[in-house]
Amino acid sequence: MSTYVYGITARSHPALPEGMTGVGEPPLPVRILTAGDLAAVVSDAPEGLRPKRRDLLAHQNVLAEAGAGGCVLPMRFGSVATDDDAVTQVLGDRAEHYAERLRELDGKVEYNIKATHVEEAVLHLVMAENEQVRSLAEANRRSGGGSYDDKIRLGEMVAAAVQAKEAEDAGEVQSLLAPAAAAVSVGPESTGWLLNVSYLVPRDTAEEFLAAVEQVRKSHAHLDLRINGPLPPYSFVEPGPAEPAGSRAGADAGAH
Repeated sequence: MSTYVYGITARSHPALPEGMTGVGEPPLPVRILTAGDLAAVVSDAPEGLRPKRRDLLAHQNVLAEAGAGGCVLPMRFGSVATDDDAVTQVLGDRAEHYAERLRELDGKVEYNIKATHVEEAVLHLVMAENEQVRSLAEANRRSGGGSYDDKIRLGEMVAAAVQAKEAEDAGEVQSLLAPAAAAVSVGPESTGWLLNVSYLVPRDTAEEFLAAVEQVRKSHAHLDLRINGPLPPYSFVEPGPAEPAGSRAGADAGAH
């Protein structure tokens, strides 16, 4: 039977609630595997696991319950090892590394920040800041819209200016929020986002970080800034016991 891994914690971590269940239909019992000073929160792995809402929420719930008692290194949804022995072997082999990560992440949570441009607002901003674009737009307006070539040229200039503004804004937001975080992890680029960054934030200074986010919102009104958190620190944990073999259901329980 394959083993589903939710997270890694210290062996001294408080016991989980009795009768806790995780992924699967019906939900499978959650249990603890230990090796040295470490422990893994696991269950049997259901057949044909897919990132369905019920299982994504079950994964998150197990981590939330475990995290309430102390630091847990969260594994992403779909982390499956061949069996219990494979999990405990990796815990033993990487004991020093996991112990160091538990110390480093203790008392910290993750906030993921995504940003997009508010289209109308950024177009106004580009026109105000770029004299060349503004001049061509005005010339086209005076000539009744401009020639086909002038329209194409203006469209290309606006697109290039907006793209440059995306890079500028992404750098500015990162630099403004980084001082309020303990660490930063840049997420993968994806269509639609000019910024996708996760910040590791001490729980006791989370209000300061959130205040910094609000300040960025006020000073960058042309941005749609979205925050997700507090989350387990998914982006600050290296691959765990299940992941070297490449077995994963293909979804992130952090819902970034």
